[in-house]
Amino acid sequence: MRRSLLSVDRQPVRWTRAGSAAGESRAKSRRPQHRPLERLHRMPHMVQEYFVEQAHRFERSRLERLAKLSTKADAEAYVQGVRKKIREAFGPFPERTPLNPRVTRVVERDQYRIENLVFESRPGFFVTANLYVPQGRPFPAPGVVGTCGHSRNGKAAEPYQSFAQALARLGYVVLIYDPIGQGERLQYPDENLKSRVGVGVREHLYAGNQQLLVGEFFGSWRAWDGIRALDYLLTRDEVDPKRIGVTGNSGGGTMTTWLCGVEQRWSMAAPSCFVTSFVRNLENELPADIEQCPPKALALGLDHEDFLAALAPKPVILLAKEKDYFDVRGTEAAYQRLKRLYRLLGAEDHIALFVGPTYHGYSKENREAMYRWFNRATGASQAETEPPLVIEKDETLWCAPRGQVCQLRSRSVFSFTR
Repeated sequence: MRRSLLSVDRQPVRWTRAGSAAGESRAKSRRPQHRPLERLHRMPHMVQEYFVEQAHRFERSRLERLAKLSTKADAEAYVQGVRKKIREAFGPFPERTPLNPRVTRVVERDQYRIENLVFESRPGFFVTANLYVPQGRPFPAPGVVGTCGHSRNGKAAEPYQSFAQALARLGYVVLIYDPIGQGERLQYPDENLKSRVGVGVREHLYAGNQQLLVGEFFGSWRAWDGIRALDYLLTRDEVDPKRIGVTGNSGGGTMTTWLCGVEQRWSMAAPSCFVTSFVRNLENELPADIEQCPPKALALGLDHEDFLAALAPKPVILLAKEKDYFDVRGTEAAYQRLKRLYRLLGAEDHIALFVGPTYHGYSKENREAMYRWFNRATGASQAETEPPLVIEKDETLWCAPRGQVCQLRSRSVFSFTR
């Protein structure tokens, strides 16, 4: 119990000459046990409690500002304000350079085709992606950018190729891409094309921690990949630029949320299993990946919901889970505040919340809630449920030789950082 960690043995110790066996024995018997650890642990949660208190202070200030909003003009000014703050947190993005896209394989299926392709989000920095194009549908069709969570195999993970395939079967053109350090984009591959440091979070931390030393934010790099994915999607004649959505789960929910804040071309969004609040995450001592902590976000008065507010009044649905480690209480509170903001903007029916009954993940229930929401916004389909799916093998979705961009001599994050 914590009380035992705070107790300190204050009995004096009488040290004797080292040559006295009896004295040495008595000294050992009186010597306090684990005293170094006790001294370190007298205030075991001091740093944690300090940061929680600071987060609460920033949150109180932000909630006070929100409470003062009473008119449509107030709400519009708030939206403009958070957009400006988000740009400050994420910093300037690089210059747009040629995408140089190339399709490396086409996979034909019954109701759609998959184009395996590579594009450059930065010069020589390759992004691997699958473009799902529906067959026998009128064009231009609505488009969706799919962002992935921390899956080892990135875009090929079952829940992620599931939503991409299902949307294609419902009439959407979907571009889903591998995150840095996942799928075909390992930054630290060994001779067997396996990660030297561990896929996903560890690859992100290795690259992101190095970037901190030179004033870069890994989350901005991740977001820029998403922006360039949208740039590519909008080059396709099959896509209606006025009907463009973004969705993802977990780490992909993070990216969906951040992308709502930094990019205004979206017409709808569905982040899953991420949106709660910084305070809830700190109180719960929830580990976070480096891209989930935007610089100065708290000091700027930003929270998760503000990145979605930046897209207001466009249609947004928050997807959560009852048993997720991203605290659903924070999700519900964020939804209520967003609902009030949307009400002031005259678009209360453009914000929604769906809470699935199970644990963390882009489960079928949450995917179906996303389909219904996007269908409502676009009119692409009347379907209420997920169509039958055929899950592809990872190799079928590979865009690069042997499934790694290093085989294409892609530059690494480190090559830019150093």
